[in-house]
Amino acid sequence: MTNDYTSRIVWTGNRGEGTAHYRAYDRTWDIAVPGKAPVHCSNDPLLGGDPAKMNPEDLLLSALSACHMLWFLHYASEAGIVVLGYEDSPLGKGEVGRGGAGRFVEATLRPVITVRRGADLALADALHHRIPEVCFIARSVAFPVHHAPRYVEVD
Repeated sequence: MTNDYTSRIVWTGNRGEGTAHYRAYDRTWDIAVPGKAPVHCSNDPLLGGDPAKMNPEDLLLSALSACHMLWFLHYASEAGIVVLGYEDSPLGKGEVGRGGAGRFVEATLRPVITVRRGADLALADALHHRIPEVCFIARSVAFPVHHAPRYVEVD
């Protein structure tokens, strides 16, 4: 079975001269998927982008984290682990080589997961190790993804 995914990228950085020279244009665009709210994006701030807007690196790291979260919630539900909250602050490590070409070299997902008191935390930890086998994004990236979850138990 195959699935098709589509997106629409619309460059918004033409200041009137197009790409007449390197400083003549902004590195901004919108992700404009039909039927969904647009996401306003920019280049990495290290490369002169707008730090208030999402950049490709933000989007990749966020997609990786969100995919992991959705699979964790699914597996937790099946395992009888009641998750009441989930927040992640993933950390991606990148490197820039000669000529400015960059890449991610690793990422660490660092979710803080609130569970109902009495949850089997060893089982919860084990679920994280199953996710890379099924998460669409994790299976698609070419760098290692580590997991460092923390659990908060509440009544």
